[in-house]
Amino acid sequence: MRIGEVADKAGVSVRALRYYEEQDLLPADRSPGGQRHYPATAVGRVRLIQQLYAAGLPSRVVRDVLPCVDSGEAHPALLDQLESERARIDQRITDLLDVRDRLDDVIAITRDPDADCSPMQ
Repeated sequence: MRIGEVADKAGVSVRALRYYEEQDLLPADRSPGGQRHYPATAVGRVRLIQQLYAAGLPSRVVRDVLPCVDSGEAHPALLDQLESERARIDQRITDLLDVRDRLDDVIAITRDPDADCSPMQ
């Protein structure tokens, strides 16, 4: 697939794909004319990269994780790091749920000031 096609299917910019290639996250072959060509698996890989970035993982961790996704194997130090990242994400989820609950309280109070809502803390 060419770069524009991968970008369209993955919902990212061409610039993002170039960045992923620079960071050694997304390999591409080159035609004799210098055009990038990606394998059919590139769209799924780009989506995974986007998810890992959205979860707050830095490029260096994403770069370490991707080969493990491909091979199904990881070295113990990386597993420890991933468990730490997972714990951080779990805490972030808990924090977001708390914020959502507080927003629900604000919405309920605003919509019906006489409603019996638990006080915000």
